[in-house]
Amino acid sequence: MTWPTAAGRFDLGDLKTQSGETIRGAFLSWKTHGTLNPARDNAVLYPTSYSAQHPDLEWLIGPDGVLDPQQWFIVIPDMFGNGLSSSPSNTPDYPYLVTAHDNVQAQRRLLQQQFGIERLHAVYGWSMGAQQAYHWAADFPAAVARIVVNCGSARTAVHNRIFLASLMATLEAAPEHTGNGRFSAPPKAAIRAFGRIYASWALSQDFYRANLHVTALKAPDLETYYRTDWEERYARRNAADLYAQLRSWDAGDISSLLYGGDLAKALGAIKAKVLLMPGATDLYFRVADNEAELPLLQSAELKPIPSIWGHRAGNPAMNPPDAEFIKANVRRWLAS
Repeated sequence: MTWPTAAGRFDLGDLKTQSGETIRGAFLSWKTHGTLNPARDNAVLYPTSYSAQHPDLEWLIGPDGVLDPQQWFIVIPDMFGNGLSSSPSNTPDYPYLVTAHDNVQAQRRLLQQQFGIERLHAVYGWSMGAQQAYHWAADFPAAVARIVVNCGSARTAVHNRIFLASLMATLEAAPEHTGNGRFSAPPKAAIRAFGRIYASWALSQDFYRANLHVTALKAPDLETYYRTDWEERYARRNAADLYAQLRSWDAGDISSLLYGGDLAKALGAIKAKVLLMPGATDLYFRVADNEAELPLLQSAELKPIPSIWGHRAGNPAMNPPDAEFIKANVRRWLAS
């Protein structure tokens, strides 16, 4: 079954960022699925996650998927730094820090000027996409009716930041690193180490104890698994882009722009209905983070994904039980 799709590039001009730097000739790559209705009230924004480009996340879109393009007009804006929108790999003098706030400010212009959308039915996001969903609700309280925070948090936790610091330090230690997250050539050895660090965090101890990297992901041994599932995944991306998005992730905080760093105030200002859907065994966006946020939100529900797939429970392209759990709860939330 097919449905209407479109893709394009939205030019933003020179974009002043939250850090005071400027993205020269900034632009967003985007793709849509479905049809915007005459009232323009069926739009669902689906931001991308760390290192992902929109084709990587389209698996959950379909009449039988998590997001139904026959009902919703789904807009996927590629996040700054992912290689399709403005990124170090395609933009000279790309800023050292581009935040989630910068992304949602640009996405707001895209929706208004490209599609005439003033209010979103929902923002659905996983991981860094979930951070952007939270930032949308805090930055534009009247412009979004509901959000789904799938394996994300309102502020990047300290333990999460330690993980990110290990990845940034690995890239910085590469002989190809020239400073400020830039590289003279692809840092192949560093990316190999980068992938192995990521493998230890993205999936839980219980996942590996159950040997699911072999039985579910079909890796014959650990060395093959490291290579096919992690090293090759990140080798496809520009190292400077990977570094830039780590900086964005590390800086995630919905209170930093409008609320003076007061997280409770930022959470309390959110008018959208919030579905918090952490992975039960996620090692960096933990259930405890969302449990702490829950009482500070005006209208919210906490629905952990009962899974041993760690962070990847929230993006279960190869995990049908978790996909069904997400589908049931997201469809219920979008219909509420």
